Amino acid sequence: MEVDADITGGEIGSIVEVHGPVVLIRCNPLPPLRQALVTRGRDPAYTFEVYQHLDREQIRAITLENPAGLQRGMRVYDSGAPLSVPVSQACLGRLLDAFGAPLDGGPPLPDVEHRPIHAHPAPFHETTSSTGILETGIKVIDLLSPFVRGGKTGLFGGAGVGKTVLIMEFMHAIVALHQGVSVFAGVGERIREGHELWHEMRDAGVMPNSLIVLGQMDESPGIRFRVGLSALTYAEYLRDTLGKEVLFLMDNVFRFAQAGSEISGLLGRIPATVGYQPTLMSEVAELEDRIISTRAGALTSVQAVYVPADDMTDPAVNAILGHLDSMVILSRSQAAKGIYPAVDPLQSTTSLMDRYILGDRHYSVAEGVREHLARYRELEDVIAMLGIQELSEHDRLVVLRARKLQRYLTQPFHVTAEHAGMKGVAVPLEETLSDCERFLSGAYDATTEEECYMRGAMGRPRP
Repeated sequence: MEVDADITGGEIGSIVEVHGPVVLIRCNPLPPLRQALVTRGRDPAYTFEVYQHLDREQIRAITLENPAGLQRGMRVYDSGAPLSVPVSQACLGRLLDAFGAPLDGGPPLPDVEHRPIHAHPAPFHETTSSTGILETGIKVIDLLSPFVRGGKTGLFGGAGVGKTVLIMEFMHAIVALHQGVSVFAGVGERIREGHELWHEMRDAGVMPNSLIVLGQMDESPGIRFRVGLSALTYAEYLRDTLGKEVLFLMDNVFRFAQAGSEISGLLGRIPATVGYQPTLMSEVAELEDRIISTRAGALTSVQAVYVPADDMTDPAVNAILGHLDSMVILSRSQAAKGIYPAVDPLQSTTSLMDRYILGDRHYSVAEGVREHLARYRELEDVIAMLGIQELSEHDRLVVLRARKLQRYLTQPFHVTAEHAGMKGVAVPLEETLSDCERFLSGAYDATTEEECYMRGAMGRPRP
């Protein structure tokens, strides 16, 4: 992070000890917590964030760059402010780091306005509640786990089940269906993932209305811990200045919690439950409570969450779960069957699944689809051992319809069209409900399962 000497305060102290990314600095006077401190006249320059006051003269700070090259005796200067990023509408279409510096080879953002990455949530009287469903054009989500407009959705899944592809499709939907903008926060991203995401978004044509902020896996834990707040600062700016639908995507929130745990250990704090930092709940809340809609515009969040050892009772997962409105579970067994998106329709839930919110028709259709799929799952072992012929006529009909519904809830995506060789489709919720009503009533009993697979609405030609 380059800090201009003209706007930097005077020398504040020097480094006494270096413990990896944690440095002990003797200061006079003591800077406030979360203040940004910098070195000058060295290449590379280093930025530190104040984390602890040890006594009247010493502080602990976290290095926000690679600590290689740090040494005792280095002079440290006060930046005069907390960490901040340059904000401008020119950020759209860009790939930036946690400091707002370009990673795409383009020019720096205009240095017109800076916003601190640490901020309070919007004032209570300016916030607005959720305003119903945010349609994505993805059948299985709009039907069974609809997104809350202005709410927070968690996308739970392991590696290789399609989290990133699904997130990219959400970004495409916001741009195409709602004429909104998207902000993607890559927390601890592999450089390959970040590179592929950037190029695929450009190829899909959604990059001009999107912003990517990356904190890569090989960077300091301080960067991985703060990149989410940097991206959220941009999302808040776009919400307040453009007044549009803003989609804030974060991959992966669990790595944010991990980075906090790493920093906590380096600072010498006593770990709490299962080795996590004692401040886990407040750190997650600090991020999540800022994701809110105001009168200026809607801010909707989709967050990928890694579940360690598939244990949903993990403290980090529970801390995140408490803030979510919808939970979409991606299942490896669904992916193994070729069901994409690999959403588990029975485990995925939403706070909107209420007859008074969705209306009688949507609620009844969703419940009917769930009942058929649940009965099919109950009978799978019986079918595997004895064959479908041993089922009653009613159960056999339910299984056949459930299998067709399962395949109908797949669809090709716009962002994978180039690789899959299939044109992506977005299906309006009204068409999804009409098709599912016809499946449940038996109108498609004569249709083969192959005709239901990887397509849009049944009344339209296959892409």
